[in-house]
Amino acid sequence: MSKYKTKYACQECGYESPKWMGKCPGCNKWNTMVEEVAVKSSHRYELTVGRQRTEAMPLTQVASEEEPRMDTRLGELNRVLGGGLVPGSLILVGGDPGIGKSTLLLQTSFALAHQGLKVLYVSGEESAKQIKLRADRLGMNTPPMYVLAENDLELIEQHINHIDPHVLIIDSIQTVFHPAVQSAAGSVAQVREATAQLMRIAKGKGIATFIVGHVTKEGSIAGPRMLEHMVDAVLYFEGERHNTFRILRAVKNRFGSTNEIGIFEMKDRGLAEVSNPSEIFLAERPIGVAGSTVVASMEGTRPVLVELQALVAPTSFVTPRRMATGVDHQRVAMIMAVLEKRMGLMLQNQDAYVNVAGGVRLDEPAVDLAIAVSIASSFRDQPTNPHDVVIGEVGLTGEVRGVSRIEQRVREAHKLGFKRVIIPEKNIRGLEVPTGIDVIGISNIADALDEVLRG
Repeated sequence: MSKYKTKYACQECGYESPKWMGKCPGCNKWNTMVEEVAVKSSHRYELTVGRQRTEAMPLTQVASEEEPRMDTRLGELNRVLGGGLVPGSLILVGGDPGIGKSTLLLQTSFALAHQGLKVLYVSGEESAKQIKLRADRLGMNTPPMYVLAENDLELIEQHINHIDPHVLIIDSIQTVFHPAVQSAAGSVAQVREATAQLMRIAKGKGIATFIVGHVTKEGSIAGPRMLEHMVDAVLYFEGERHNTFRILRAVKNRFGSTNEIGIFEMKDRGLAEVSNPSEIFLAERPIGVAGSTVVASMEGTRPVLVELQALVAPTSFVTPRRMATGVDHQRVAMIMAVLEKRMGLMLQNQDAYVNVAGGVRLDEPAVDLAIAVSIASSFRDQPTNPHDVVIGEVGLTGEVRGVSRIEQRVREAHKLGFKRVIIPEKNIRGLEVPTGIDVIGISNIADALDEVLRG
């Protein structure tokens, strides 16, 4: 009787080695090499047998008509996906445990099933009764959808061939295993082979497929990094456990933009869409407090008004602390250096803390001026005007540079009742200003501080 050949595979990046090593040469992580059984050549043949042969054809002969997208009835999810669910797409959904991934996909599957589409929900972590109990707890009218509690990929494929669904949901990919692969469920080999098999099914039958992926303590998808390269879209479901708001963000999307975000609120009846996130983020904004500034940031095609807070206090350490939440730490350090050099603010003996309220992450240069205003406001202990919105990029010489999509930002500020918008002077030219709001153009950071801070 022949013995199976063993190997060691990294559970982070998929690097394979014939012997165990403490540190993976591929990703430089420690204690990630796990012993696995190598797949025999006969088993590899079993995994590929039955596949239809495809022929190469000229690109000019390929039909270019666009397939209609499926409406998920969740506007925020449609926005992140790029306008709806594409038939035949493979979408990976990741997030922390208990964040609401299964709830989001269950609500999506119910909405699709109510439209007459066949939906197969495969759960490797819950039984069919548990799924039904969750649906009853969320108060959903049970639609004619199919539920399967199974881990064996071959049996799952048999049910797919029998039901022929339009949408397939796998919860989760780490619990699915292929019998031909002699490794434990959740290993690199199993996750890679199961995803490849689901990709062939999705593309061959035109089934829109969601797969749920567990995340590591660092926040990345557990398993090999090539898993994110195999799928069409990677969605991260983010949020804090003590906060009711959840953010759905696309880090990869072959059918739309990766800058879009969807915002949901977790309620007793499931996830509810937040159609006006600016109003939610500014609901608890303090008035007349130093260090608080409102900035208009673009999240994809949507302008979002967010409160940016700063706290500057004398340090008790030799090296002052610089902490930033929601914005780039290096960007904050650069802006503080500009304030010291160009404005004469003595910040080298001050601790500085910068925070974006609401748990949103801002990664565009248009928030630079708001960071500078917040830090200067807290340092001077002078409150900003609560009816102002500050927009602009700050250069190393103290100049304020223009930003993109200024009209959308100004309209969003006008819609929420703000009286003034401080923008770069370059963006003034050709700008259509709505009635009831003043737009002030500034060219450098000194003019901005004189305009915003109360004397």
